Amino acid sequence: MIELGGQTPATDLIKDVSEASFMAEVVEMSQTIPVIVDFWAPWCGPCKTLGPALEAAVTKAKGAVRMAKVNVDENQGIAGQLQIQSIPTVYAFWKGQPVDGFQGAVPPSEIDAFVARVVEAAGGAADEGNGLDDALDAADEMLEAGAASDAAETYAAIIQEDANNARAFAGMVRAYLAMDDIDQAEAILNGAPAEISSAPEIEAAHAQIALARQAAAAGPVDDLQAAVEANPDDHQARFDLAQALHANGQAAEAVDQLLELFRRDREWNDGAAKQQLFTVFEALKPSDPVVLNGRRKLSSMIFA
Repeated sequence: MIELGGQTPATDLIKDVSEASFMAEVVEMSQTIPVIVDFWAPWCGPCKTLGPALEAAVTKAKGAVRMAKVNVDENQGIAGQLQIQSIPTVYAFWKGQPVDGFQGAVPPSEIDAFVARVVEAAGGAADEGNGLDDALDAADEMLEAGAASDAAETYAAIIQEDANNARAFAGMVRAYLAMDDIDQAEAILNGAPAEISSAPEIEAAHAQIALARQAAAAGPVDDLQAAVEANPDDHQARFDLAQALHANGQAAEAVDQLLELFRRDREWNDGAAKQQLFTVFEALKPSDPVVLNGRRKLSSMIFA
C-alpha cells in the first residue's frame, strides 16, 4: 500500500532519491529509461494527492518509465540547482536532461497523458535508430568541429522532417551564433513552433542569444579585472567582468565573479547577479560541471 506523503515507495520502479543518489537514480538511469522526478514536501497539501496519482500512472506503465521522489526539505541543493520555485513540481528526465514537466496538482487524466508522452518520447528516440537522432548527433559533431554552415544545413533538413524538433531548432541557433550572425539565430528561434516554446533546448537557446548580445558589448577583460582588483566593491565592474569572461569562453570564471557579487550584495541592481547566473546556467547543459558546481554554491548561499 502506498500512503499519502513520503513513505518509501512500494516498488523498484518508484524510489525515494536524495542528493547523494540523484546522479545515479535520475541522471544516469535516464540514459536508458525515462525518469519522472516528483519534488514534494511533507507539509505540501497538493503533493499528497499528486504523488500517489503519479505513482499509480508510473506503475501502470509497467516498467517503461521510472519515478524518483525528492523531498525538497531534505534535499535543498537539488531544488536550488533545478530552480524549483514551488511544489509540487514534476520533471521528466531523458538522456540526463529534463525534457518535460509541470507544476501544481493536475487531474489524473493529465497525469496519465504526461506519463504516456514521456514514454512515447523516449521510445521514439530509441526506435529511430539511424534516423533523426543519428542526424542530430552528426550535426552536433559538425558544429563542434567548426563546420557551422554544414551543421546548420543538417539541422534545417531535420526540421523539414520534424517541424517540432526542439533540438534541431536549438542546434541551428548555435550554428548561426558560431557564425556570428546573432540576428539570424534570433529569427530562427522566433520562428520555432509554439508547441516547443517551453522545451529545455529552446529555453537554452534564448539564454545563448542573450549572452551573445552581451558578448558583443563586453569590455576588455584585463581592464575590468584591474578595476575590480582596485575596488572589490565596484559591483558594476565585477558584473561587466563576468560578462567579458563569458564572452571570452571562460564560463567557470564568469560564474565565480557572479557568485562573489551575489555574496557581497545579492540585491544589487534588482538581483542582477542571480539573474545572470540563471542565464549562464540555462545556456549550458544541465549536467555541465559549471552548472552543477555553480548551482550548488548559489544554493548554499541562498539557504545558508
